[in-house]
Amino acid sequence: MVAQLMQPDPAPQAVALAYAPDDGAPRVVAKGRGLLAEEIIARAQAAGVFVHESPELVSLLMQVDMDARIPPELYIAVAELLAWLYQLEQRESHP
Repeated sequence: MVAQLMQPDPAPQAVALAYAPDDGAPRVVAKGRGLLAEEIIARAQAAGVFVHESPELVSLLMQVDMDARIPPELYIAVAELLAWLYQLEQRESHP
């Protein structure tokens, strides 16, 4: 999952999360501003990875260190997003 922030500042921001059952919580696997954010988003889209636009969430995730698990304060927000994404994927695979 990649979350992106488009704001009045011309430099977009993007954060990519990955989750493995052994991790316990999603990890920040990529993040950046400007051209790096655009590349993260482009690679995610090319790979068929869901890209979600959420300025508030991206702002918080940008504060998380690379390869670090998201903090417990963000569990609910990320879990709700992942649950919604799971439902969306289920609808697409079982029309």
